[in-house]
This record gives sequence, structure tokens and C-alpha cells, in this order.
Amino acid sequence: MTNEVCLEEWIERMLPANYLERVYAGFLGMNIGIRLGAPVEPEVWTFERIEQVYGDIRDYVKPYRTFSADDDANGPIFFMRALYDDAVDREMTAQDVARAWLNYAREGVGMFWWGGVGVSTEHTAYVNLRNGIEAPASGSIAVNGEVLAEQIGGQIFVDIWGLLWPGDMEKAALHAERAASVSHDGNGLYGARFIAACIAKAFEADSIHEVVEAALGVIPGDSLYAQVVRAVMDFHERHPHDWRACRRFLDAEWGYDKYGGVCHIIPNAGVCVLALLYGGGDFARTVEIATMCGWDTDCNAGNVGTIAGVLCGLRGIPEHYRRPINDCIVASSVSGYLNIVDLPTFCKEAALLAYRLHGEEPPRKLAESVRFGELHFDFDLPGSTHGIRTSNPFKTPVVRHSRKERYGESGGSLEIIFDRITNIESSKIYYKPYYRREDFNDEKYKPTFAPQVYSGQTVEFKLRLDQWEGAPLRITPYVRDTYTKEDVRLEPVELAGGEWNTLKFTVPPLEGSFADEAGFMIDSPTSTAVSRALGALYIGQMRVYGGGGYAIDWRKQAVEFTSVTPMAQHRGEWSLADGRLHYAAERNAAAFTGNYYAQDVEVEAAFTPLSGDSHGFVARALGIERFYWLGLSERGTVSIRKNDFGWTELASAAFPWEPGRTYVLNMIVRGASLKLYVDGKLAVEAEDGQYAYGMHGIASLGNATGYVGEYIVKSFTV
Repeated sequence: MTNEVCLEEWIERMLPANYLERVYAGFLGMNIGIRLGAPVEPEVWTFERIEQVYGDIRDYVKPYRTFSADDDANGPIFFMRALYDDAVDREMTAQDVARAWLNYAREGVGMFWWGGVGVSTEHTAYVNLRNGIEAPASGSIAVNGEVLAEQIGGQIFVDIWGLLWPGDMEKAALHAERAASVSHDGNGLYGARFIAACIAKAFEADSIHEVVEAALGVIPGDSLYAQVVRAVMDFHERHPHDWRACRRFLDAEWGYDKYGGVCHIIPNAGVCVLALLYGGGDFARTVEIATMCGWDTDCNAGNVGTIAGVLCGLRGIPEHYRRPINDCIVASSVSGYLNIVDLPTFCKEAALLAYRLHGEEPPRKLAESVRFGELHFDFDLPGSTHGIRTSNPFKTPVVRHSRKERYGESGGSLEIIFDRITNIESSKIYYKPYYRREDFNDEKYKPTFAPQVYSGQTVEFKLRLDQWEGAPLRITPYVRDTYTKEDVRLEPVELAGGEWNTLKFTVPPLEGSFADEAGFMIDSPTSTAVSRALGALYIGQMRVYGGGGYAIDWRKQAVEFTSVTPMAQHRGEWSLADGRLHYAAERNAAAFTGNYYAQDVEVEAAFTPLSGDSHGFVARALGIERFYWLGLSERGTVSIRKNDFGWTELASAAFPWEPGRTYVLNMIVRGASLKLYVDGKLAVEAEDGQYAYGMHGIASLGNATGYVGEYIVKSFTV
């Protein structure tokens, strides 16, 4: 009997066989809902106005070039990093998540809404944390008051906890509550628990009613949150076909006029339950109703999109909602590299993390496909596209996931139909490893970007050609220079038909600029009017890997989304003039760039300190509060220091530097060795093995002004 009980408990603990796909469906659903609801989020878009202007919504209401970062997506992506950075081999605490806030959110810009202390719950909590008030006190009613603590943010950032704890509502709710308590309390925490429990339950439920009813069990039955959930359930039972009547009921009994603050959780909780019940388990209808209800449309549609996505699975998500997402979203943390989010990759990383949390051995294929620091797209997940695009939808009208051809153990490939390609009618097939302001329609949440592809790195495609007729197809690898907007073409190749070909090339030097496209061109140079190339081309895999070297020519950079490209600035004033990067720090300021997982690095730049006692490099930065610093320091010294939510000096040496003079600083970080050279001579060195990888950049640790000439990354490894 004892063995049987143990076996049952072991089986219950196991993650579902289709777990990764369901996480993918949930994360897709969340981002579809956010994108659908965002255009009608402002308060001017009332329930009535949405109906008057858009009627019965059945598709996206705006054609974004690229949907810019949203707080609803930022939270789930970055707050879970508490499990990477702190709670690695123990239970996660609220303060672990608070440290993720401080480490990944740039002060005053991006990540969440900076609406003012006492107005924005998140802004208030952030200031509390900076002032030394730890979580959960930072989000408590006792510190912030009931109204502020019960705004909607308690539930909008918690989707990841439901995805990480499938079928375990209590675990999902517990982690969601701890995470939400950084900024919220009271009904704000009940909302976090309820939404996370709904997501967890959706992995094993047969209906949406089962999900909602079960999730009620994780919050107090007499809470205001539970009351609004029950009220909507009761209304739906009496009027199961009129969701608009239910929305009018919510407005009359639970509307914004009943609660304080900008965006209270209770009315929006009612909308979430309304959308779930009246959506009836249909993914599209669920996010559409949540959007048409008004109030906090992107938050509500995002939350119910996760729940419905997990419940319905990938097959339940219509293609017209999935296609514009194209497996890619952007975020707005301090890491420009991590801000370019490939959905299948993120979901695999989350799934791998879940196996660790559950104490299970991950499937070999999953473990091998997660490669931090490189791009690795295998098209294994159903419908996955990994953000691959075409420049010419007329000549390459179909770019879609396919199971016709599969490379290795993958479950699919990307199918590209080329239709009568010639030597003058070509098409580019590419991935965007870097974004610019021109790629976006608006300034929402100020995303920043560091390239994911650098000069010297290797780009590799596995390609299979199925040509139906016409002259031979030519494949020309290329990258696009984001400064000149010119395509840098490499040596063209012809593919052997009927087998997998390897297209491999090294990213060429771009003279201080970066590649914002990486891929290949398709044309047919020997075709004639009657022999134009027609057929199918399959991408079985795309990889970008290896180390490289590059320069940042400030003359080729710009100020975009309040930051100087390609960096993300935290505090300070940063500007471009005379081919140099100028900085002015009050208290301290830093600018971060590079591959987040870069290991050994050598960087050289000419610093001209004008005022202040601190001018130097950042190395192996895991965020704002975790990095090494090497540079010119106070009282005529050079030093190497470590920041781990507090400073430790690792080494110091005398060096009588002077304001107004230019010094060429060179930092070499290899293994545990950290060295700083000044004007070609070793000035100070130290050893420390705490940080094995991270971003690099520039920082002043106190009040300072100065400027930096060309920034040369002589080498980096991943």
C-alpha cells in the first residue's frame, strides 16, 4: 500500500507529457490578448465607444509594425528571473522578486508604468524598495494604503507562476502571491492567487467553468474579489448568452466609480471572469470579449488569453491572431539582448526551469535545445516561426511552419514558397536581431536593444530545396547594416536538391554599426521569362553562435526611446556629440550593452573625465545591481569593484589621473581574472569568480561628467 501511495504521489508530481506545448499556447495567448487589447486601453475608450467604433471585434484593431513593449509582458518575463538569480536551490521569497525588480528595471523608464509615487502602485513600490523597505512591506497596505495596494497590477504580472506549476493551484497561487506582494496587498494578492490558479488548473481541466470554480478555492470566500467572481458567475447562469448585459451589470454594481485609484483590480477581475465564462472555452471569443468590455483591456485580455491558451492548446488559437505575433515580442528591461524575445525559446527556457523546480529530469531534446547566449531555432513546436520574415511577400507569398520536412529530431521546419523568382525579382528571408525606433508605431514602455548578432559570429542555416520548375535557385547570405540600410552580401551558393544543405557564414565587420537583419536572399540569375524558379525551400534550423568582435562608432548611433543605441541607460543624462558619448551622472549612472551571456571580454575605449571621481567600465553585468566595475576612481586611484546589491572593492592602485585629460582604458576579463590597463600599461588586477558572464558597458559610481570615444569590443566569447 505504501508503495502504491508513493507511486501515485510521484505520478502527480510529474509534468504533463505535452507540457511545453501548453506553455507555448499560454504564452502566445497572453501576448495575443495584450496586443489585441492595447489600442483601446486608454480611458477614453469606454465600453460604449469601443462598440461604436469597432463593433463586434473579431481581429486585431491596429496593424502594428512591431508591437512595442508592454508592462503586462515585461513582468512575467523578468520577475521569474528571481528563480535564476537568487532562489536557485531554495524556496522563492518576496524579496527575491523585489531584487529582480531592482536588477532589471531601469529607474523611471520601461518595465512598468511610472505614473508617480502615490498614483502608480509599481512606481511607489519601486521607490519603497530603493529606500530600503523590503518586500512584502514595500507593497503593503500598511505602507501604501488600501486603494493603491489593490490596483490591477497584483494580477497582471503573474501568468508565469501558473505556467511553471501546471495542475498545482496552491503552488502557483503561493508563488504569485509572493511575487505580487512586492507591490500589492489585500485584494491585489487575491487577484494574483486567483489568476495563477486559473492558469495552473487549465492544464488539467475539461471546461472553463471548472477552472473558475476551482480557482475560487485558493482565495478567501468572503473577500471582495471572491464576491465579484461569484456575482459574475451567478449572472452568467441566469443570462448565459448576453455578455453585454453582464458588462452593464458590472458597471452598475462593481464599476470604477465604486473604487479609488487609476485602475482598481475589482472591476477588472469581473471583466476577466465575464470573458472566461461568456467566451465558453473558445480562445478567440474570450480575448475579444475581454477587449470589448473596456477598462484595462490589455491586462484583462492578456490574463484570460493565458488561461484560454493553456485550456484550448495551440490548435485552439486562430491563425489570424497568431500570424502577426510571428513568435516575437520585445520587452523593456535593462538588457537589450534579453529584450528581443523569441517565444518558443522563452517557453523552452521556462519549461526547463519548471523541470528543475519539480525535481524532474528534463527530456533530452528540450535540454539540448536550450542554449543560453546563442540563437537556436529548430521549428520543433507546432506552428513555430521564430520570427523569420520575408521582404517580398509577392515573390515568397508563403512563410509558414510545416511538418512536410523535418531536420534531425525536430517536429517541423519553416516552409517558404518561392513563386517565379528571377534575377531582378528576388526576396530576402531573414531574422531581426536588432530593432530601431523606425520599427515601431509608438513609444510605449521605451524598449531598448543590444544586437543578438555581432561581427565575427557564425550564422548557420539548414536548408532543403524542393524546386518544382525553372532555372536554378541562388542563395546569397547577407546582413543588413542598420546605419547605412545597405545589404552586405556574402558569397552566393546553389543548393543540392532533395537533401539538407548547410549554409554557414561569418558576420562581416560593420565598421562601428550593427546588423538589423541576418539571413539570405533568394534569386535565380539565369532565369528567363519562361524559366522562372518556382518551388519550396525549407529551413530546418537556424543558429547564431560563437564569439566575435566589433566597435561602437558613436557617429553611427542615435538617441532612441530615451537611450543612446545600442545601450540601455540607467539613470544619468546621456547624449551624442562630436563623435563621442557624453554622460552626466547624479549619484550614479550606467549604460549596459552586449550579449547577456557573454563570458570573456576585452574592451577598449578612450575616457575623458571632466568632473567627479568615477569613470569606467562595466563587466559581466547581470543587471543594474550585479556587475564588476573597472576604472578611474577617487583620490587618484584606479580600482576594480563588485556590485552585489552593495559594493566590495576587489583591488585598488595609485594612479594620479587628472580631469580634462584623455585616458585609453582597456579591460580584459577572462575566467576569474579581471585586469584594467591604462594607456597600454597594466594598472590594476583582481580575481573573483562570482559572475561568470554578463553584459558590459560604462558607468560612473557617483556624481560625474565626461565623455567616451569609440568603444571597441576587441573580443568576446559566449
